[in-house]
Amino acid sequence: MTIEVASKRRRTQGVGDAVVLDVTSRGVEPWVRFSPFFPHGGVPVPFTPDVVGASVEGVWQALKVFEGADVDVGKLSVTTMKGLKRTVRKHGPVRGHRAGLHGTDLLDYRAARRDIYLPTYRWVLDHRVADLVDELRALSAHRRVVLLDYTTNGDVDDTSTPLSHAALIVHRTTNTWPT
Repeated sequence: MTIEVASKRRRTQGVGDAVVLDVTSRGVEPWVRFSPFFPHGGVPVPFTPDVVGASVEGVWQALKVFEGADVDVGKLSVTTMKGLKRTVRKHGPVRGHRAGLHGTDLLDYRAARRDIYLPTYRWVLDHRVADLVDELRALSAHRRVVLLDYTTNGDVDDTSTPLSHAALIVHRTTNTWPT
């Protein structure tokens, strides 16, 4: 099985006869559904029983805490794939991610990746796009597949660059999910 991740920002030279799939918010159906911005709905918010968000990115941004702003529950209901990001320019330095909408603990970036982003994105892979994960497995059994993402970092512990959701798709399709 061969599934690779390549940067969407760079030319995809050297991919040969590989099937190239854009899994970003700019991709086409059905592959755009792998985007963390895609509004699947019903996405459980970690550490917050009975609360759901529209997208993985909405959950991630909702729980982000800045020097000048706490959680933003409004991000949970965004279904346009736009207007989700919360920036340091507007809110000041990031203090961490709150462990739940009403939690008192702030998680550092690495812990937030492990305790918020990973379980939230895996839930989407398993409950909203499991058919596409299976399709990728089948496709990659016969052809080389290249997933395009804006970042290629597949190491959850490498916080020097953003985590690639495409790399997480590879982990899920190859049953090597990070622990």
